[in-house]
Amino acid sequence: MIIDTHPTILLSTAYLPPVQWFSKLVANPVVYVEQWESYHKQTYRNRCVIDAPEGPIALSVPVEKPSDGSRLVKDMRISDHDDWRIKHWHALESSYFNTPFFEYYQDDFRPFYERRYEFLLDFNEALIHKCMELMGIDCELRPTGQFLDPDEVTAGKELQDYRYLISPKVGIEKDPGFIPEPYYQVFSDKSSFRPNLSVVDLLFNMGPEAILVLGRSCAQSQ
Repeated sequence: MIIDTHPTILLSTAYLPPVQWFSKLVANPVVYVEQWESYHKQTYRNRCVIDAPEGPIALSVPVEKPSDGSRLVKDMRISDHDDWRIKHWHALESSYFNTPFFEYYQDDFRPFYERRYEFLLDFNEALIHKCMELMGIDCELRPTGQFLDPDEVTAGKELQDYRYLISPKVGIEKDPGFIPEPYYQVFSDKSSFRPNLSVVDLLFNMGPEAILVLGRSCAQSQ
């Protein structure tokens, strides 16, 4: 499903990205994912935010510094520290077991927490493609071949750069192209709508309608 054709989008890699990140895939036929930037801590590159009864919680994939000293995101290896795979899967089960579609999709996601991926980029990419498949998103993801300087991207106008705009440190109001469409959430009886959680929150709560919510969250479709 593609809503419209726009200048090509540039995104950072992300672990189970937020709805805002996925809305760019629905609105654009081609999206580039940065491979060559320096790794940034405390971002969606290795962190997702899911719902929970007490409020949103962050799940972070631990990474270890490459032995050669590289800080490029493409070289970041996943650490086996602290049984994080078990903890992340248990957190997803605990938060979403009672959602309408967790039981339907759980076998699609469980293998990602049983297999060991060496590189963060590969793990993120595999999960992103699985989410795209489940939601029926028809978008071509292309890796960047070199680091694209933000100033050059802005000056060139061929790309719209969201690598640093889609971030837990930046409010969604800074992105005029994203207007989060409210949808049913399993804890809605305990709180108001919580926007821009991980796309799995949308998928487990809305199932096949997830792509429609993504489409309505794009400003041009309002």
